[in-house]
Amino acid sequence: MLKKRIVLFSFATIVLFNFSMFSQEKELDPEVVNIVKPYTPTISDAFKVKETPSLNDSISTSKKEVKYSIFSVPVASTFTPAKGKATNVEKAKPIKLYDNYATLGFGNYTSILGELYSNFEISRTDNAGFFFRHNSSQGDIKDVKLDNKYYDTSLDANYTSRQRDATYRLDAGVEHQIYNWYGLPENYVTYPDNVIANIDPLQTYFSGYVGGSIALDDSFFEKAALNIRYLGDAFSSSEFNATVKPEFSFPLEDILLKVDGDIDYLSGSFDRNYLNTSDIKYSNLQVGLAPSITYINNELSVSLGVAGYVSLDAENSNTDFSLYPRLNASYRLLDETVIVYGGAEGGLQQNTYYGFKEENPFVSPTLNIVPTKKLYEGFGGVKGKISNSVAYNVRASYGKDENRALFQMNPFKIYNANFEGYEYGNTFNVVYDDINTLAFFAELKVEVSNTFSLGINGTYNNYSTDLQNEAWNLPDLKASVFSNFNITEKLYGGASLFFVGERKDLAYNYNPPGTFFAQKVSLDGYVDANVNFGYRFTDRLSVFVKGSNLFGENYEKWMNYPVQGIQGLAGVTYKFDW
Repeated sequence: MLKKRIVLFSFATIVLFNFSMFSQEKELDPEVVNIVKPYTPTISDAFKVKETPSLNDSISTSKKEVKYSIFSVPVASTFTPAKGKATNVEKAKPIKLYDNYATLGFGNYTSILGELYSNFEISRTDNAGFFFRHNSSQGDIKDVKLDNKYYDTSLDANYTSRQRDATYRLDAGVEHQIYNWYGLPENYVTYPDNVIANIDPLQTYFSGYVGGSIALDDSFFEKAALNIRYLGDAFSSSEFNATVKPEFSFPLEDILLKVDGDIDYLSGSFDRNYLNTSDIKYSNLQVGLAPSITYINNELSVSLGVAGYVSLDAENSNTDFSLYPRLNASYRLLDETVIVYGGAEGGLQQNTYYGFKEENPFVSPTLNIVPTKKLYEGFGGVKGKISNSVAYNVRASYGKDENRALFQMNPFKIYNANFEGYEYGNTFNVVYDDINTLAFFAELKVEVSNTFSLGINGTYNNYSTDLQNEAWNLPDLKASVFSNFNITEKLYGGASLFFVGERKDLAYNYNPPGTFFAQKVSLDGYVDANVNFGYRFTDRLSVFVKGSNLFGENYEKWMNYPVQGIQGLAGVTYKFDW
């Protein structure tokens, strides 16, 4: 509608305009107006007026083009922004470590403790060191008729080289020990003093070893260890033991293939057996190979393997082959809080004269030595952390050993002036039996901070024997409590409590005029309490005191062998650099 109105309006305007022009042309003077061409109007299309129309009249002027440029002028400024600083954190004072220390202590029973450790830095990659230790006591145990002093002196040295792709280590050492077989049966207490005075209970052990190890980085050959040890005593006994243990690993995508080797050669002899009918010689070579595959992810860890051994008994011309399980698995049920684990393990254990005298220094130099087959031990348990400072472990196991070694008291002989000092029923022999063992173990550890830690553990064993009446000298129950604490920055200490349950042994009672009979006896359980305190005067100098067997009980760890009562030791430690 609007468009039609615009068209009509335009048309009327044009008509009126033409009419006006025509009329003027008629009325004007022809001398003044000269029309060259008559006006011919046309009608243009109507259009919508723009919101912002462009102007085309002659009054409008075009804008000049303006060109801009930047003229930089440097401005001097003295403003310096402050640098950001990290928040200060209190740092613990670094502990000064010294390469050397010396310890000297004295106690009752004329006890002496001496230690000296020294380390030398040969180069940036090589170090050498040695460790000397002496521990002795004159004995003086109450109501003991024979000399009961002991000495234990050792010197160890090592050399280590840490290269870019390998680490080498050499070790060597010697040890001298003196013990006395002072555990006479009660029957001999009533003998005249001149009879007891003729008994020489002294036994001396001398041993030495050399060894070394090598560990390689980025190689399927991981490491290997070699050890050679010699042991001799005052009764012409001797033993030579050499072991080589190489380890190989082959990563295969998500699993790891490991192969462990075990070569163990043992040879030794005793001048005589306990009945003095012949000498004793033993020689055994064990060669073992234990391949396994291991898979580990965030929650599960599994290792499946087997150990195979070939055992060669040169003295008896006997060869034996045996296989043992090597299975382990663990699974995280609740991250670090609950971890369940289980498996089965076994192996061939080389028994040695050195190992026996380390466990029981009162053995006679008349032992029959054969290896022990740990056929299997199946186990399962739960471990984890209740919190960052509390950890626990509960474990149950059942296993079977073939030819497990047991210490048993030797029978005494009728007195003879030519008897050796170990033939008076005052030493221990080794007997063997097949034993099944059911065991339960529990442990709790608390580490509140560097100032206090506490540990409690206990083990219960139930033994089932084959030939022997009892598992001689093996306790059914063992438990311990131990703690370390820092009272102040300078004052520190520790405490421990050990409990060993009842054990069984075999005693021989003498019936004149020359017969004796064996009788099973029980050794009472015992508790041994120990405590120690130390005070640091400086980083270098400190003093210490130690107390052992604080309950003062002369308990018998081995039958007829009472221990010293309350023992005290005080000393000083000094740290230094060369």
